[in-house]
Amino acid sequence: MIFGLSLHDLVVKYGHTYGMISLRYILFAGPLFLVFYVWKKKDLFKFKIQQKFPENKHIIREIGYSLLSLSIFSLVATLVFIARKHGYTKMYINFGDHSIGYFFFSVIAFILIHDTYFYWTHRAMHWKRIYRYVHKVHHMSTDPTPWAAFAFHPLEAIVEVGILPLMVFLIPIHPLAILCWVLYQSGMNVLGHLGFELFPSGFVGGTITKWHNTSTHHNMHHKNVNCNYGLYYNFWDRILGTNHAHYEDEFEKVKTRVKQANEPEMEQELTESLAN
Repeated sequence: MIFGLSLHDLVVKYGHTYGMISLRYILFAGPLFLVFYVWKKKDLFKFKIQQKFPENKHIIREIGYSLLSLSIFSLVATLVFIARKHGYTKMYINFGDHSIGYFFFSVIAFILIHDTYFYWTHRAMHWKRIYRYVHKVHHMSTDPTPWAAFAFHPLEAIVEVGILPLMVFLIPIHPLAILCWVLYQSGMNVLGHLGFELFPSGFVGGTITKWHNTSTHHNMHHKNVNCNYGLYYNFWDRILGTNHAHYEDEFEKVKTRVKQANEPEMEQELTESLAN
């Protein structure tokens, strides 16, 4: 027996968790990859932030490291399950233990705390003394695809998933609230690595919308490295001045290209880019 479970039950639980996490990743990243990177429709290429496609070897590397990261995520999730079963966490199962208002508060708190956790751990991983040992693998994707969302070195994967045990020991939280966070962070992470800008012109300059990150924001981080550290929101980057100086210009550059895409000369340029 290990943690009150037989080795067989432990392996089955881990396998089930790995299967579910991998399936969720495929459902989020797979369709977007097919639409934007396999079909390569000319009408979509105008939204491409970097006007080129990565080589297949880089995509294969992203998938391989992602599968490795998911195995680490699954291990931590399994350990959290065991800890909850033995009453070591603050997770609750009965909705009646807390109000519906608290449930929504816990989801929002999880997202905001994760956004802060990500910013500061991300900046720490860019410290030159540890960068090449922890974070360099992720930055091998200078022009990322959706499969880069979880393409981490194992040490970085441990850091990334560390928010989960932190939260279940920090505040009372229902498994459904965790699922809401998981779905939100999966969608936002894949969007950040999409490589295509889908938000409308003016988004990064809006009074409210400027506080939300875009695909361009994270794509520039992969391309330029030492800037744009935020995950979901642009709070920390704006407050601490770590946005790239030309972030808004780069965003609008893509939007301008989209507006001009139907002009004859742009049609020819897009056709030649896709051919290459």
